[in-house]
Amino acid sequence: MLLNRSSSGGRWRIRPDGLAKVTGSLAYLTDMTHDQMLYGLVLRSEHPHARILSIHTDKAKQLPGVHAVLTYLDVPGLNAFGIAHPDQPVLCEDFVRYVGDALAAVAAESLAIAQHALELIELEYEILQIVDDPEKALLHDAPKLHPQGNAMHRTSFSRGDPDEGFKQCAHIVEETYVTPRQMHTYMETEGGLFVPGNDGRLTVYSPTQHGFMDRMQLARILSKPQEDIRIVSSPIGGSFGGKDELNVQPYGALLAVKTGRPIKMHNSRQESVRAGLKRHPMKISMKTGVDEKGKLVAHQVNILSDTGPYSTLGAEVLNFATEHVIGPYKYGHLDVKGVSVFTNNGMSGEFRGFGGNQAIFALEGQMDRLAERLGMEPWAFRKLNMRKLEDPGPFDQPIAMTEGAEQVWRAIEKSDLWQERSASNEPESTSSEPWIKTGIGAAFTMHGAGLGVGIPDPAGGRLALAPDGKIEAVFGYEEFGQGLIATLEQMLIEQYGFGPGDIRIIIGDTDIVPDSGSTTASRATAMMWKTLQRLKKPFTEQLLMRAETLLNRSAEELRLSEGGIKGVSHESLLLTYEELAKGNDPPIRCETSFSFPISSTDRVGAHFMYTYSAVAVKVELNALTGRVRVLQQYHAVAAGPVVNPQGYLGQIEGGSSMALGFTLMEDAVMDRGHYITRNLDTYLVPTIVDQQGQVEVEPIEHLPENDEYGPRGIGEVGSVTLAPAIAAAVRQASGKWVTKLPIEPSFLQEEPFFLMKE
Repeated sequence: MLLNRSSSGGRWRIRPDGLAKVTGSLAYLTDMTHDQMLYGLVLRSEHPHARILSIHTDKAKQLPGVHAVLTYLDVPGLNAFGIAHPDQPVLCEDFVRYVGDALAAVAAESLAIAQHALELIELEYEILQIVDDPEKALLHDAPKLHPQGNAMHRTSFSRGDPDEGFKQCAHIVEETYVTPRQMHTYMETEGGLFVPGNDGRLTVYSPTQHGFMDRMQLARILSKPQEDIRIVSSPIGGSFGGKDELNVQPYGALLAVKTGRPIKMHNSRQESVRAGLKRHPMKISMKTGVDEKGKLVAHQVNILSDTGPYSTLGAEVLNFATEHVIGPYKYGHLDVKGVSVFTNNGMSGEFRGFGGNQAIFALEGQMDRLAERLGMEPWAFRKLNMRKLEDPGPFDQPIAMTEGAEQVWRAIEKSDLWQERSASNEPESTSSEPWIKTGIGAAFTMHGAGLGVGIPDPAGGRLALAPDGKIEAVFGYEEFGQGLIATLEQMLIEQYGFGPGDIRIIIGDTDIVPDSGSTTASRATAMMWKTLQRLKKPFTEQLLMRAETLLNRSAEELRLSEGGIKGVSHESLLLTYEELAKGNDPPIRCETSFSFPISSTDRVGAHFMYTYSAVAVKVELNALTGRVRVLQQYHAVAAGPVVNPQGYLGQIEGGSSMALGFTLMEDAVMDRGHYITRNLDTYLVPTIVDQQGQVEVEPIEHLPENDEYGPRGIGEVGSVTLAPAIAAAVRQASGKWVTKLPIEPSFLQEEPFFLMKE
């Protein structure tokens, strides 16, 4: 069943936040103002690597209209942040390590005054040697960016004896794959409003994917109890991982506390480019061998990841990439090593796919090359080597078993696109335009959900009957465009029987919500589903027991419905939820907390739940210009029940759009530690013109009979498999193997000999 409006019937609903977004009436956090507010700006380093000799702020402080100028001396607590490894200075004291490093923060009565104040701050540097190549950064004579050296994190996983394994191989493929520094390019850049209270508390209205993590980090920086900080973190104008880490929050918070006035901050696009996170550029070298029948024998991988100047989640991204370069296949001998390296390039960090995009581009490229070397159909080669239902995960860890791998493989095999490819294995072209060629390719992945073993991964939520009769669903998640509010509403309607008007959804406010964990890692929908399953029986029983008392009828004769309580055997409304809430009875409220399921292994980062996905794609290649256009996409996704059809389709389509940019056009190019690409006039992302091709999504909802984990996450997987599928299609169209993204048109361009015959 292909996912569309007609196939989903009445389940295709208008999003609760849809009207406000379409009309522009929705107030985002960066839209907020306050009549007493000041404007905050940050002074950032001009140099990618330098020693700070002096910072003089006297002239800036004396400028009329300036209320505060802060340096590292004004940070009362920990002068560092980072979700997992707090090594990024809030305000630099001794060194700057990239052009986004913060040196001072200013609060003034206008942006113009704040900008002038930044210009009056006097700095003296000693310029240091730049480390802008991760390979050279590992050399023994390279400048050390941190006391422990430039190797931020190393990974390894092995099985068997790869050297011996390669001796047994009939065919061996060795290749190196290179991926770009991609920008998140959300429409809403980083910002927020920071409001100090008369009671000493601070309220932070700033986009983030984990309000409680922000609160913890800001408490360390401000040297305040966490309870004295309130984080309001939703709605957000896009994130994709880029706002998971602190950005402007430390500066807005420090300035608000210092001045006692609300502080407004909102990065320009150029500052967002300069200081914001990007996808980790990776260089992945692979050597993979098969026997004469095509069975994988040995697989050797080296991953080199440029994490930039500070850790953020670079170690965790490398862990994920290490797991996924093994992926959905079985090998007799295995040796994977990875290193994430400090450089003076821009900050790398969390990004949709979390290292899986880079890993699968390389891994699927190997599979296609091996199949061709064997003379075997590439999809049949994958079937021969893929993991089966009972097999453990990539790290040999126990996993939640599903038939997802087999299901998506079979869906691609039967798809019209793959049948078309099988019918003709030669590139097509039209006689009138022989330089236009087409090709079809496919790729396959298993993508881990949740944070993995060894990382706290809380979940849970609360349901309550409010005094006005609304059913309140309270979760510590954030809405950043992914449709979380719509998905939660749909689950409450379908699982409990409520109507849209009965429900009040409360998210993203640390003063009110429980800690449901981070809105990341393809985990939120699965955890909301599990929470509602756990709460259904106790919450329903409490509502019906109170109705039993008020109606003098047995609870067994009653049921929940839209608007209130009805009888089991008839449709008339007996009692509204507002009537149920009246009186002096104790509040009806149920809460649950638990953790995202993990594997019973000691391997840090290993996953337990996976989404399986495969995509077939048809491309058109203009051999004169080297430009590639995607004509058709077919995605098969095995993720269990579809909770929200419209949201499901939107996530896969949106993820594939991001993958299109990753594959064909996006790269935040740097030169000696400086961004060449500084704004969206030179950094191009796919537009509706680039996405005119047909996209079909087939959800595979079947799960094993005794599965207790419910729907798997699909927020990331749509962005993972398209790049290698396009590369395979380009191979068929051009005869050239793609090893570097984005695909350079000059690489595919041909000399127009047929135009020069005369």
